[in-house]
Amino acid sequence: MVFAAPNEALARAREVLATGCSPLHASVAHQVIGIWQRDFGDLRIALHHLRRARDLAARADSAEREADVLGTLGVALVHAGRTRQGLAAFDRGVARGTGHTRARVRYRRAYVWWVLGHHREALEDVRRAIPVLRQADDVIWTARALTLRATVHLALGAVERADADFTAAEALWETTGQEHDKADAVESRGLAAFRSGDVPAALRLLDEAEERYAKLGTPTFMLNIRRCEVLMAAGLAPEALAEADAAIAVLDGMGGQSTRKAELLLAAARAARLAGDPHTAIARAAVAVRLFAGQRRTWWETHARLVLIEARVAAGRCSGRLVADAAAVAERLASFGAPAAPEASLLAGRIALALGWTADAERHLAVAARSRHSGPPLARMTGWAAQALRARAAGSARGVLEACRRGLDVLDDHRMTLGASELRARATEQGAELAALAQRASVAGGGPRRLLVWSERWRATVLSAPPTRPPADPALLSGLTAFREIAARAEAARWEGRPIPALEREQRRLEREVRSRTLHIRGDAPGDGHRFDVARLLARLGGTLLVELAVLDGRVQVLLCGRGRVRRFEGGLLAEAEVEAEHVQAGLRRLAHPGAEGRLPVVEAAGRRLEELLLGPAAACLGPGPVVVVPPARLHRVPWALLPSLRERVVSVSPSASSWLRARETEPPRGGGQVLVRGPGLATGGAEVPEVADRYPEARVLEEEDARVPRVLRELDGAALAHIAAHGTFRADSPMFSSLRMADGPLIVHDFERLDRSPYRIILSSCDTARLASVGADELLGLVTALLPLGTAGVVASSAPVNDAAVVPLMLALHKGLGAGLSLAEALRDARAALPGDALHQATGWAFTAFGAA
Repeated sequence: MVFAAPNEALARAREVLATGCSPLHASVAHQVIGIWQRDFGDLRIALHHLRRARDLAARADSAEREADVLGTLGVALVHAGRTRQGLAAFDRGVARGTGHTRARVRYRRAYVWWVLGHHREALEDVRRAIPVLRQADDVIWTARALTLRATVHLALGAVERADADFTAAEALWETTGQEHDKADAVESRGLAAFRSGDVPAALRLLDEAEERYAKLGTPTFMLNIRRCEVLMAAGLAPEALAEADAAIAVLDGMGGQSTRKAELLLAAARAARLAGDPHTAIARAAVAVRLFAGQRRTWWETHARLVLIEARVAAGRCSGRLVADAAAVAERLASFGAPAAPEASLLAGRIALALGWTADAERHLAVAARSRHSGPPLARMTGWAAQALRARAAGSARGVLEACRRGLDVLDDHRMTLGASELRARATEQGAELAALAQRASVAGGGPRRLLVWSERWRATVLSAPPTRPPADPALLSGLTAFREIAARAEAARWEGRPIPALEREQRRLEREVRSRTLHIRGDAPGDGHRFDVARLLARLGGTLLVELAVLDGRVQVLLCGRGRVRRFEGGLLAEAEVEAEHVQAGLRRLAHPGAEGRLPVVEAAGRRLEELLLGPAAACLGPGPVVVVPPARLHRVPWALLPSLRERVVSVSPSASSWLRARETEPPRGGGQVLVRGPGLATGGAEVPEVADRYPEARVLEEEDARVPRVLRELDGAALAHIAAHGTFRADSPMFSSLRMADGPLIVHDFERLDRSPYRIILSSCDTARLASVGADELLGLVTALLPLGTAGVVASSAPVNDAAVVPLMLALHKGLGAGLSLAEALRDARAALPGDALHQATGWAFTAFGAA
C-alpha cells in the first residue's frame, strides 16, 4: 500500500503501532513508515524506523522478515550516503532470506547498484531475481524488476532492450492498483522516449507522471532530474537550472536523500554551463563531485567531473592538466560503457587544439569521431564536431565543411521532430559550434559566395517550415480561452488599481499549461532541405541589393548581394553595435513623448555610429536602388531607416535571404480581402482605422465587441491585407506570449500559429510589435516571425514605443501608397517623407520597419 496509496499506508501503519501489536506486525508498520520517510520525507527519521523494524524482526525470530527489512534499510543507507553500511545490510539480507524474499532483496540491491552507477552488477542481481519473482507469480515485484532492468539498459545506451522491458512491465502494471509504481512507469517511458530522441513525447510523459504524483501527494525528485535532462536537450537550460535549484531547496528543507541531492546538483551544473553561467556550473559540479565521492558512486562522480572540466573551460581556463583530466574522464566513462564518453574525448581534443598540441588532439578527436555514425542525434553531432575539428587541424577546409554539413543535417532531422517553433528555434544552439567552424572555413578557403551559403545554412532555420498544428486539441483551445479571460481580468484590475496577485498566479499557471501542451506536439513537416541557391537569389534581386550581415569571431562581415555578384566587406564589432543599438532604442523611447526634441541630434549621431559599425566601407557601395537588410538575430531591434545611407531609400528587413526569396515568390491569395481591426484602450482610439476603411469599401472592420480573438482569427485567415491597431506587448520572458490586445483579451503568438494561412500583407500599427527574442544559434521568436512561415509575404511593425497620435498620419500615408500599387517598403519610405519634419514624427517613422518582400 505504501506505493499504491502512500499517505493512507502511513496512517494505517501508525494505527497498527498504536494498538500494541506483536513484534512481527510492529516490524511491518515501522518498515512502512521508514519507506514513506525514505522516499517522501526525512531520511534521518526513515533510518530510525527501519532500524527499529530490523530489531523487531529479530525479536520475532523471523529470518524472512529480517531479510526483507535489511533490503529496505540497505536502500535507505545508500541514499543517506552511507554506501559501505548499505551494501553490508544487503549482504546480510541475502544471507538471511530464501527464495521469494531473497529475490526481493536482490531486486533492491540491483536498484542500489544502479544508483551507485554499477550497471553490470545491477543487471546480474536483477537477472537472478526476475525468474524467482515470476515463478512466485509476484506481479508487482516482477514489474518493478523489469522497470529497473530497462532503466539500467537505458543508462548503457541499449534503448531497444529497455523498450522491451518497459512494455512488459507496463502490461503487468495495468493489472495492479499500484498508483505510485504506475506513475513511475510513465516517468520511465518518458526517459525512454528521450533516449530514443523523441523530446516532445518525453515532455508529455514526464508531465503526465507529474500529474499522477501530484494526486498521490508525493515528491518527484527523480522526475525533476529527468525533466532537467530533457529540458537541456530541448535548449531550455535556464528552465532546467531553475527546476533543479528549486528541487534542491525542497529536498534540503525536508532532510531528504543525499543521493538525490548529488544528482540534482549535477543536473544544475550541466544546466548552468549550457545557460552560459560557468561559475555557477563550477560551484554546483564541485559539490556534486564531493558528494558522489563520499557516497562511493564512481560512475556518477566521473560524470560530475566531466561537467566540472567543461565549466572550467567555458570560464576561460586552458591547460595541459585539463587535457589530462578530460582524457582520464573519457577513459573511465568508456570503461563504464557510458554514452557520454565521446563527449569527454571531444573536450580533451578541443583543449589540446587550443594549446597547439595537434598530435594529442588528433588522438582524442579520433576517438570522439567514432560516435558520428550511430546513436541518438546529439551523440552523432558530437562525433561530427570532432571530425570537423580534426579536419581543421589537418588544414582541410573541404573536410571541415563536409563534417559540418553532415552534423547540421543530423540536427535538422532532430529539430523537425519538434512540432513547437520555440523548441525548433532553441535547439539550434546545439549546432552553433558547427556553424561557426563552417563559416571560418568559408572565409579561409572560399569566396564571399561560400560564406553567404553557410551564413544562410544556419540563419532563421525555424522559418523554413510552418510549426506543426495540433489536430484538434480541445484541452489546448480551452487553455487558450481560459488564459485570455484571466489575462483580460488582470488587465482590467490593473487599470482600476485593484490588487491582482491571485489573478497573476492563475495567469502564470495557465501560461505554463498552454506552453506545456504546445511543447508536446511532435513535428510532421519536412524542412526545405537548405538548398540555398546564390544564383537564384541574384537573379531574383534584379535592381535590389541584399545586404547580409554575418558574424565571425565577434566581428560583422558585410555581404553585398546584387548586380550578379557577392562582395564581402568587414564591419565593426558586434558587441559595440549592440550597445549602440540600445542607445538608439532609448533615444526613440524619449522621442515618442512631446518635449524631447533635444534628443534628436543624439539619436541621429548614434545612427551614424551604427552605420560605421554595421556597414563599414560597404555603405559607399550600395548604389541607388532598394535595399534588403538581413541582420543577425541579435541586431533585430536596429531601426534601419535611421542609418544615413538608408534613410531616403526603399529598405526592408528579412530574417534570412531564403526567407526573402520565399516571400518574393509568395502569391497573394485569390479572393482575399482586407481586414481592419481596432483594439481597445488606444490613446487615439485607433483613429486611422475609419479613414483607412474609406479606402477599402469591401473591407471587414472589426471593432468593439467584434474585435474578439476567435472572430479576428477567422477573418485574418487567408486575407490579402490586414491592418491591426491594437496595443502590443512583448514578453521577453516568454516570447510566444507576446500579444496584441483585443476586446476579450490578448491575441498571442500561439493563436497566430493556428492560422491555415496568415494575411499576405499585415500592418501592425502599435508599439513594440516588431520586438523579437533572439534564441538558439541565430533564431527569432515573436509576432513577426510567427507570421512569415504561414504565408505572410510582408509585415510593417514597430521595434520601439511610438506616439499614438503621430502614428495616424504615418498609417494614412502608408495606405495611400499601397493604394497606388507600391510595395510595403516603398509605401513606408514615401509615408516617412510625407510626415511633418519635427522630432516626434521623424522618430515615429524610424521606429517602423517593413519586413519581407511584399
